[in-house]
Amino acid sequence: MPLPAAPISLLGGRLSLDFVNSTPSNADLSWERLIRFLEATNIVSSERGAQLLSLPQSDPGAAEALLLKARHLGSALRKVFAAMLRKQRIAGEWIEPVNEILRITEGHDELVGQDGVWKIEFVAKEGGLDWLLAAVARSAAEIIAEGAGARLRHCANPDCGLFFYDNSRTHRRRWCSMAVCGNRSKVAAFARKHASARSMS
Repeated sequence: MPLPAAPISLLGGRLSLDFVNSTPSNADLSWERLIRFLEATNIVSSERGAQLLSLPQSDPGAAEALLLKARHLGSALRKVFAAMLRKQRIAGEWIEPVNEILRITEGHDELVGQDGVWKIEFVAKEGGLDWLLAAVARSAAEIIAEGAGARLRHCANPDCGLFFYDNSRTHRRRWCSMAVCGNRSKVAAFARKHASARSMS
């Protein structure tokens, strides 16, 4: 019996950071995980997600091509964001997967009504699946273009590893989530403080 998929956690504050955080290393990204991410971020509706989940059976070539692009994009973005945090040079080959998707995915936003509710949806100029990654690529391009001024951060919890965009008022946010990693850190510090106080008495 397969293990349930890890929940999609959207703590990054920017779509491209959530993509990197929510998708495992590029070789391990599954089709189901990719589609669940697209649903969780409202890139596709749950109805469209259900259709896409069956694509590997109906059109395995199209599904494999998109999954390969998503894996390349995720791998490249991990390298780009890590280099930005270390204030290192960003290699051109890491930018190419972003530009490849941006190049192919021309289109426009359109208001689409469903049951009296209006939503903005991206309508691709071409009928392929690459548009599913367009918003992620655009989000990454915006962060990369910010350069040294980007408020890109890495969670201070060494066991976490998530990226996030610091939108806090003071720009001193340290944790991907105060409720998760920040709270764990505070509990551990409290325990250390009280353990050392007990050992001194």
